[in-house]
Amino acid sequence: MTTSSIPTATAAAQNVRVTDRALVVELRDGRVVSVPLTWYPRLAQGSPRERKRWKLLGPGIGIHWPELDEEISVEGLLAGARSGDSATSLDAWRARRRNPTHRARKGTARGRGDRVKTTNKARAKSRVTTGE
Repeated sequence: MTTSSIPTATAAAQNVRVTDRALVVELRDGRVVSVPLTWYPRLAQGSPRERKRWKLLGPGIGIHWPELDEEISVEGLLAGARSGDSATSLDAWRARRRNPTHRARKGTARGRGDRVKTTNKARAKSRVTTGE
């Protein structure tokens, strides 16, 4: 028996939709992948507005929802991989959503000229409250 060896390009996403029941990803090669939304609890528990705010990673190798702190690779979708979140991780994420003061402060890095001097006590408190 012979097997043809066809070079394959990395699958890349070009469009994403999240319905009440499914995550639907359109790939650049024309395929459409649809998986149950229950596979990704953060997406399932996100609001319609949060679900619509996605970004492609690189050339479309993955999808990122910044407000939900969720990233899904196209390779994982094609392999049928569900969310890798542990129950502990998911519970911590839910707690941060309920109490916004404990959310990690992403995107707040300052430029070199905007540095603010902080005390060691303030830094230690910051580390504890952000969970980083």
